[in-house]
Amino acid sequence: MDMAMMADNKAMAQQMSQKAGFIAALDQSGGSTPKALRQYGVDESAWSTEEEMYGLIHDMRARIIKSPAFTGEKVIGAILFERTMDGAIDGIPTAEYLWTKRGVVPFLKVDKGLEAAKEGVQLMKPITGLDALLTRAVAKGIFGTKMRSVIDAANPAGIAAVVAQQFEVGKQILSHGLMPIIEPEVTISIADKAEAEEILRSEILKQLDALPSNQQVMLKLTLPTVANFYKPLVDHPRVMRVVALSGGYSREVACQKLGENTGIIASFSRALTEGLSAQQSDADFDTVLAETINITCEASKAG
Repeated sequence: MDMAMMADNKAMAQQMSQKAGFIAALDQSGGSTPKALRQYGVDESAWSTEEEMYGLIHDMRARIIKSPAFTGEKVIGAILFERTMDGAIDGIPTAEYLWTKRGVVPFLKVDKGLEAAKEGVQLMKPITGLDALLTRAVAKGIFGTKMRSVIDAANPAGIAAVVAQQFEVGKQILSHGLMPIIEPEVTISIADKAEAEEILRSEILKQLDALPSNQQVMLKLTLPTVANFYKPLVDHPRVMRVVALSGGYSREVACQKLGENTGIIASFSRALTEGLSAQQSDADFDTVLAETINITCEASKAG
């Protein structure tokens, strides 16, 4: 890593660990792309190939990133899909544009989706070619990564397997000098959500305590049933930041719950794009996005 990249990395680390604000999740991929486009007012008739579909979602993301409110003042980081990282905005590679033009720290979603449900959880599918992808990400100025698993029941064996897999891959990511966002999502609708969170917190603490003292990770978690339940993770020296996913809650509910949790900031996807439409004029689009960014940033500072 050259001196300029090291300086950028240091500045990004400082922003991610200390700055108020939130992380925008712009990483819908494969199966969730049509849904994200539908929410944006673009239905399936607008494309005939996968390439055209990804072109439309890139246009949506570029419109968000270029919007006047989308700056590091309140949006401290953004999670990108691999194709978005490989794309460009106004001829500048996306990650470089985010950092140099908007002051937003770029992250990359690296998982390849989920395995079939087993023991009340969905583990990540094997991430083939991960080392090559991480090498490419470093070269493109990416600061960190994100990968998601899902927990659907308070099953101790299943949750332990999810956390072990996340940290195992996390260590591979750390070896490339990147910051892993570990995301074991607890489904918000399950009856035993609070019990699942107890098991999850305990397993994460075990893994954190085993990390070397010079390493940190970030955590992306479902907003807990009990407010401030994840405070021991927020305060843990091996954790750079804890961020929350909206998990299907409306923006209003997600922000309300977020405000009850000290030290946790938002990393919303669907809740960030709520109310945005391809049919809006740029002025209306920018107004709605600015309002969302303000509300999300305030909720991230609350607690």
